[in-house]
Amino acid sequence: MNVEKLGRLEDRLETYLGRFAGCFTRSDTRAHLTTYVRGQLSDLDAKSVEPIALQAGMPVRTLQEFIAQHRWDEDALRRQMMHIVRDEHNNANTVGVIDETSDVKKGDKTPGVQRQWCGKVGKKENCIVTVHLAAATEDFHCMIDGELFLPESWNEDRPRCAAAGIPDDMVYRPKWQIALELLDRSATEGITFPWLTADEGYGGKPGFLEGLANRDQKFVLEVPRTFSVWEKTPEVTEQPYREGGRGRGRKTPRVKSGESSPRSVETVFWFGEPMKAKRWKQYRVKDGEKGPITWEAKRVRVTLKGSDDLPGMPLWLVVARNVLDDELKFFVSNASEFTSMAMLLQVAFQRWRVERCFEDQKQEVGLDCYEGRRYLGLKRHLIITAISYLFLSQTCEQERKTKSELHDSTTPSRARRDRSQLVTSA
Repeated sequence: MNVEKLGRLEDRLETYLGRFAGCFTRSDTRAHLTTYVRGQLSDLDAKSVEPIALQAGMPVRTLQEFIAQHRWDEDALRRQMMHIVRDEHNNANTVGVIDETSDVKKGDKTPGVQRQWCGKVGKKENCIVTVHLAAATEDFHCMIDGELFLPESWNEDRPRCAAAGIPDDMVYRPKWQIALELLDRSATEGITFPWLTADEGYGGKPGFLEGLANRDQKFVLEVPRTFSVWEKTPEVTEQPYREGGRGRGRKTPRVKSGESSPRSVETVFWFGEPMKAKRWKQYRVKDGEKGPITWEAKRVRVTLKGSDDLPGMPLWLVVARNVLDDELKFFVSNASEFTSMAMLLQVAFQRWRVERCFEDQKQEVGLDCYEGRRYLGLKRHLIITAISYLFLSQTCEQERKTKSELHDSTTPSRARRDRSQLVTSA
């Protein structure tokens, strides 16, 4: 957003940021929030603390202290942002999206930095990883929350954590557990999702699926080809077994001897008789720059191989194939038997929204520009970046509505686009 356009939106931005005034006890500290957000929304090439402060004509040290040291309630700031999303953008069509992003960092002082897989460059690199929760509904999407992934190497070096200001109660946990924490945190503030989706990095973890089911959360999750399921639910026994009546018995409960073994979803697709008997049906997933993007899909009922290696919840296994290049995607869902395939695909293909959030936040508001060495500064940066992006999303939505109203006033109603159904039969 260039300076001229930001100037035209100054009144709207002031009103928006005024909704966060209660998170600060001092007016001068609150003014620093405005400075930081204005810097993120500006046309600066780099949106780290130094260029933002210099553009605002304030000492760099002052803005650094605002982010990493000053006393103000960043948790209240996040709650207020969540309440805005809850009250103005959460509805029966909202899909929650879980994903992670990574940013290359130099040195070893940035909280959570280490050599690990970095999706931004597609290889292992010295970087930090953060896990995020986004919300998408119709043409609107925004980021709701995010948290640092703390690697095991950091968790095992608590003096290093202390030097970076990482709280004692913040420990290593898998990314899918962080995702569940983000969901719980949003639910505490009244944000619940009719549906949730995520990529195979999360869908491939049985513990994540079980955690969602325990929260009564409906989901459509992409899974890797190797994801294990049963085509027919096997029997489980509690009876111990000792071969020849001697030795240590097998663990119980366990799958009964003679029952079929779980198979990968790819094997089920190619060789499972129920799946082979299903016919492909085409669906228009969305409109691309070169025309409609069409996939064909089919589904069967399967049983999850749980985190305890026992049969778990019943699931839909959905296989989708791109009509143009035969790309295959595998999804699982705990939806009811009455849920249409169009609805499952509509949820499954919402994941591009969080990728767009990451792209916009890095290009437009400086998500990847944090250069500090304190966890509190990183946490606050994530929260303020989400607030800046929410303002952008709301502004874009308002402009779309204005253009749509002008268009609708001159366009017959039957020609207007129905945005409630994103996926339709081709």
